[in-house]
Amino acid sequence: MGLLIIRITLVLITGYLLGSLNTSIIVGKCYGVDIRKHGSGNAGMTNTLRNLGKTAAALVVLGDILKGVLSFIIGNLIVDSGAMVSILGSHLPAAAGVGGMFGGIAAIAGHNWPLYFGFKGGKGILTSFSVVMMMDWQLGIMLLGLFLIVVIISRYVSLSSIIACAVFPAAAYIKGNGTVFTVFALIVALLAISRHHANIKRLINGTEPKIGKKNKDNSK
Repeated sequence: MGLLIIRITLVLITGYLLGSLNTSIIVGKCYGVDIRKHGSGNAGMTNTLRNLGKTAAALVVLGDILKGVLSFIIGNLIVDSGAMVSILGSHLPAAAGVGGMFGGIAAIAGHNWPLYFGFKGGKGILTSFSVVMMMDWQLGIMLLGLFLIVVIISRYVSLSSIIACAVFPAAAYIKGNGTVFTVFALIVALLAISRHHANIKRLINGTEPKIGKKNKDNSK
């Protein structure tokens, strides 16, 4: 059991440090801009797109997805299901991939509260999506479809993200992914939704910017 705790701790640290490499902040600095001081103030792809353009946003997408994927893979290598069975002395089919889930959640936390950037990061949607795809790609595609439908209808990226995140745990349970998976899905959803509190206020007030409209530097 002690070895398992050490392995999980190592996965959490590795995932968090990878997640703390906030791509939008790094890309922004390459453009001579602190993205957190422009537009909505969020260190994420949408704000980068609005303020720095498509190329910068594409780099953010690539980086945010990559760190989620790497954290998941590394997590599974360090804490694989076989290691858990040998350590705990029981058969744990429901816990398959749990190392990757720990790594993925740590990467999301690192993105949201990055160690290297004063713990001021983004909302972690792209990193969360990459982790979801690694957990269950079919479910990930379903949630992406839901996200796109809501975006097309509402033109609100934030609302689409919130709805997709809220549906994730319920969809995981209905799909029969098991208790362990569903609990991790709930944690991923809560991490993402909790970062949208300002967006929720703006949605209620009718001041949330839609796709195609640039934010003003003082609109937070």
